[in-house]
Amino acid sequence: MTLRFSVLASGSTGNAIYVETKKQRLLVDAGLSGKKIEQCFAQIDVSPGDLNGILVTHEHSDHIKGVGILARRYSLPIYANAKTWQAMERELGEIPVDQRFHLEIGETKAFGDMDVETFGVSHDAAEPMFFTFHHGGRKLAIVTDTGYVSERIKGVTKEANTFVFESNHDMDMLRMGKYPWNVKRRILGDEGHVSNVDAGLALADILTDTPANIYLAHLSLDNNMKELARMTVQQTLEENGYEVGKQIKLFDTDPATPTKLAVV
Repeated sequence: MTLRFSVLASGSTGNAIYVETKKQRLLVDAGLSGKKIEQCFAQIDVSPGDLNGILVTHEHSDHIKGVGILARRYSLPIYANAKTWQAMERELGEIPVDQRFHLEIGETKAFGDMDVETFGVSHDAAEPMFFTFHHGGRKLAIVTDTGYVSERIKGVTKEANTFVFESNHDMDMLRMGKYPWNVKRRILGDEGHVSNVDAGLALADILTDTPANIYLAHLSLDNNMKELARMTVQQTLEENGYEVGKQIKLFDTDPATPTKLAVV
């Protein structure tokens, strides 16, 4: 029995991550259209009709666009905290009462043979939270959409075997880019997004002797490139004594193409 996952889509155009064990299948966010998410599932040979639920991190459109559609189409329960429910209710449309569930920050909930632990992040949403998944002694940590990586986040995610970790922007590309200053200030702020350098520094604090796979996620289309994110994070980790390519392996994610269904 293994814990497996696929980053179905990652970036400002939409985010969705699939996590499964032998007995449970969960979707974290659904920030694309229902049709696009179904196409992503088809690429990894998984039917969305087999899902046991959708976990919602926060109410931004690139995380909830397809949540209501999928929930209605496949009669799926939705799990989110109270403030997120309040913030996203109108966008989701009609959701039957028996498909609405609360999952609060700091809670650990058993979904069959998989435990899901929640933790808060610093982002400009009602009450954003992310997750670690535990099964059979393996641990998957998902950390995106945060302006900085707090000591609390570092503690909760430590000793994960696999990370889906935000590496949103290159600082120089963002500063010199076309975005208006108020948008740049939001991204760079404590409730914005983590840069490539800050991702590397945070991971250097989190990683232990445990071998780990790191999937760099939520890359900006305008202010980053896969090669640049990978190179920057690798260089930062190596400067802090980690051997990338051996003990630590880096992987890309994509806005439209799912990663291979992989063991955590």
